[in-house]
Amino acid sequence: MLESVELVPAGLAGAVGAPGVEILDRIAVRLARLLHVRIPVRTGALDISAAWHEERQQVWSTEVLALMNGAPRQPGMVRVAYTELDLAVPVLTFVFGEALLGGASAVVSLRRLRNEYYGFPPDEDLLLDRAVKETLHELGHTRGLRHCHDLRCVMSSAHAVERVDIREAAFCRECAEGWSAFG
Repeated sequence: MLESVELVPAGLAGAVGAPGVEILDRIAVRLARLLHVRIPVRTGALDISAAWHEERQQVWSTEVLALMNGAPRQPGMVRVAYTELDLAVPVLTFVFGEALLGGASAVVSLRRLRNEYYGFPPDEDLLLDRAVKETLHELGHTRGLRHCHDLRCVMSSAHAVERVDIREAAFCRECAEGWSAFG
């Protein structure tokens, strides 16, 4: 049973690329309203330097998950790392996030969720909406959910930020049943 979701800033050595605790606090408030579980925010940044891919100037998201897996955690806790750095896997140009299917770790990048990345003015409310949706999506994967064909479901696949915007911050009926069945 999901009891808590710990939000963790993550960056390169010296916390380069780690988001500020303030933005994570705001994400935590929104997630707590939706999930009804404790959402603590860690203040110290997770060093993900070992996952940095110099040639692509990106972080391998799967390697971040491997770094997170070794850390002890409370039963019922899922840990979500957030970074301002760009995430990727070898076969994709980028990913907004990644999680271990049925696992207890996820990582989300805020970089491509920011309006500024696309040449638009900053919009913190939109960033928070996108970050919450992406976090819910990755948490769904930790609970065994796969991608959904309903474009409004938070479990739909998003290969562009516009697809994130189409999603609602909620699971469709079928995915909600899968979430509940996970325990």
